Amino acid sequence: MDCRQCASPLERPGDYCLVCRTPNADAVVLELDRDRATLTMLDDEDIVGETHVTTTPEDGGEAGVVELRNFAGRVADEVRRKRPEEVYAAGDRDVLRATRSQLHHSFYRIGDSGEDGAVESVLARRGDRALEVVEASPAEKLGGSHSTLIGDRAGRTAIETVAGHPHVKKIIPGPIDAGGSGSRTGVRAKATRADENGNVRMLIRDGSSVQENRVVTTAMDRERGERVRADLNDALAEAGLQSG
Repeated sequence: MDCRQCASPLERPGDYCLVCRTPNADAVVLELDRDRATLTMLDDEDIVGETHVTTTPEDGGEAGVVELRNFAGRVADEVRRKRPEEVYAAGDRDVLRATRSQLHHSFYRIGDSGEDGAVESVLARRGDRALEVVEASPAEKLGGSHSTLIGDRAGRTAIETVAGHPHVKKIIPGPIDAGGSGSRTGVRAKATRADENGNVRMLIRDGSSVQENRVVTTAMDRERGERVRADLNDALAEAGLQSG
């Protein structure tokens, strides 16, 4: 592939051009399996290239830890070569978590996309620029008159996980209902179906207590709100806050 600005040859598809200092991809989509990663480079709504990174997984122990870290490092190196504005990732949670820890880009976890695939899902999102990105920190997004959060550290992790989503504007904690049935599964959190304005509610359960939190998003209708809700539940699952 040649640079789309100055036509200098690039070593790999979508690489940042070191001659004219121009990016050739503004986003990278990662589809991560435990033994193989597929990176698809996007420029606006165009696919400009694809590359693969493979590994031979080790079975547990220190060797497995080192092998996973090295695999994720190679994937991260490929992303850094592109200097993208955004990174989208789907697939194996261990690989995803290890890769994200080595990157400082805007990194969005996307859910399983079924037959459409991760790349097509991202292209559909990028074709719809209606969702505003909120740059505020998770702490700045927490509001409302109820400041108490259930679940101690895990409950706060759930709030911070949801608040970290770029299309979440504010989280308003609700009152705590202690009248539910008991549970020994620990703290669990779930984003429920979006309303007609694109906002969702997040339920946090801790034993017999339940707290309903209103999540205000930049989505303007139920369909776009459902996309955000799916992302939130994937992020909560990755954080270990959902069963299954």
